Amino acid sequence: MTTTSSPPADTDRPPVSQRRTPRRRILAPQQLGLLGLVVALVIVFGLLRPAFFDARLVLFPLLRDISTLTVVALAQMVVLSVGHMNLAVGRMASFGALFAGLGYDRLGLPLSVGLLVCLLAGALIGALSGWIIARTGVSSFVVTLAMDFALLGLVSLLYSALTENAAFTSTPSGMTELRQYSLADICVGPVCGSPAIPQLAQFTVLAVIGLGFLYRYTRTGRELLLTGANPAAAELSGIPTARRVITAHMLSGLLAALAGFMAAVSTGTFRASIGDDFMLPSFLGAVLGGTLLTGGVVSVIGALLGTSLVGVIRKGLDLLGVGLESLNIYLGCVLLLALSADRVRHIVSYRKVVRST
Repeated sequence: MTTTSSPPADTDRPPVSQRRTPRRRILAPQQLGLLGLVVALVIVFGLLRPAFFDARLVLFPLLRDISTLTVVALAQMVVLSVGHMNLAVGRMASFGALFAGLGYDRLGLPLSVGLLVCLLAGALIGALSGWIIARTGVSSFVVTLAMDFALLGLVSLLYSALTENAAFTSTPSGMTELRQYSLADICVGPVCGSPAIPQLAQFTVLAVIGLGFLYRYTRTGRELLLTGANPAAAELSGIPTARRVITAHMLSGLLAALAGFMAAVSTGTFRASIGDDFMLPSFLGAVLGGTLLTGGVVSVIGALLGTSLVGVIRKGLDLLGVGLESLNIYLGCVLLLALSADRVRHIVSYRKVVRST
């Protein structure tokens, strides 16, 4: 008869009840670095141009732009999570804003109802892109590029047919306040908010919280990441990868439409040119924040910090008198460095996995 002996008890180890569980970091090292860089740049630009700290003339419009472009970066991030990209993010923003403007101008819809129509239009056009990709197997690059050209023509035609000046200028009740008011206009007794933070930022906060909850605590979020990390393995594990692709593109379209609505509120008009400058910020914010282009890894807070970094650089250089052409060169270099860093992170992560097996 053979017997098996159990290993000797480790008397040096503390009881389970006394062991410390590892603490989950709020910010990863890369995000802490981004936060530190943003703070440092704010201080530098403030020292070089004290007007940078003007709450109403500089910080308020800066934070309003950051709020809008963060939502744009999140729209790109959700498709990057499944290893795809959305080159039509700007046109989807314009497409969603078109329906909101049409509802306000022709139907007299309330502000909130027009926003819901805008989000629905964006979600539907995003889901259509995802469905085409899932059913045909064509690259997301090709499908969304084709969608970008299709929406460019469609939105322009609709504005030309439905408006006289290629813009909807009717504004519902509450839209002017949403554009101009800050947290200083919200008071609890004698305590009021900051005049530098626009009320428009509430949509960004909701989007950040919602996506953070989705990816951290829900099964759908985990399946999106697994689909991006290894589609074949995810399919074999029973994950409906086709549906997750459609879900990712639907969320991307919804967030793009929200960004289009926020951009329209910021300018006070709904026009066809909304979203023309969304492409570069969508990738910059997401990739700088730590989202992998190959899928499987996202950072919601990182997208916010990455967009903030780009916004601070843009505003600071503008105050220093740097021209638009030079500014675009600098931002292009930042994107190139971000893409290179993304590739390095991917290689390092792959080698760690190989060594552990």
